[in-house]
Amino acid sequence: MNENNFQYLCDQLKYTGFGEALEIELKEKLKQQQASFELYHENYYDDDRVARATLNFSKAKDADMYFFNSYRVELQKENISDALEHTFYIHKGSNITMKEAYNLMMGRAVNKDLVNKEGQSYNAWLQMDFKNCDENGNFKLQHYHQNYGFDLTETLAKYPIKELEKESFKEDLIRSLKKGNLQVVTFLKDGELVKAYIEASPQFKTIGIYDDNMKKRDNRHYKDITQLEVYYEHVGENKKKSQIPDSPLADSEPQKKQNRQNRGTSIH
Repeated sequence: MNENNFQYLCDQLKYTGFGEALEIELKEKLKQQQASFELYHENYYDDDRVARATLNFSKAKDADMYFFNSYRVELQKENISDALEHTFYIHKGSNITMKEAYNLMMGRAVNKDLVNKEGQSYNAWLQMDFKNCDENGNFKLQHYHQNYGFDLTETLAKYPIKELEKESFKEDLIRSLKKGNLQVVTFLKDGELVKAYIEASPQFKTIGIYDDNMKKRDNRHYKDITQLEVYYEHVGENKKKSQIPDSPLADSEPQKKQNRQNRGTSIH
């Protein structure tokens, strides 16, 4: 077995979002010296939704070296009888991670630095077109390039979102949205602090806003908010004291639940 090749593949798996759970099985497969092989992996997201992945490897014809070529994700979505399937290919540039693949298959947009056929780097938002497939049976990926006119930072600035008040929270929020995550944030609406879920929507050059029941809300109701304040209830004989957390990004129940559930397990 080529030890350097093994370490390289382990790094690829780690940085593509598969962690270290497959390393033992990967080593055994490499020792068998087959022309090609597959590894199996599953991740849990949101309400115990499972995304299953089949990872494809092949051996070089003239060297003791294997390549991680692609992984195919199968995802069962609510109200859809057949599971969605899509193959994500591994390139030398910026690859789609497993979590980003899940977000794409959930219909959300992901921002990536990519490389074109001429080797030139560019940035684009990617979003799946579930109505059209390519010749390999994969959903087509819509590209909204950097000159398309959608700027996430400028778009967020139009809304009085509490997390934008501190630079570190703002950076965390933008980073999360670029990965395609549905993120909880805090608005002031009708004199009350209201938590809502938002996602990047580059196609329409805006953000999507959802309530606790994941019902899409009208953005105009949130743009009309003219002032954002942090409210404190003071403890006294007749008062209770509680402070709105500085960063709902850190204490979000969906985020904590996701952190607990995003555990990779290999299937033997």
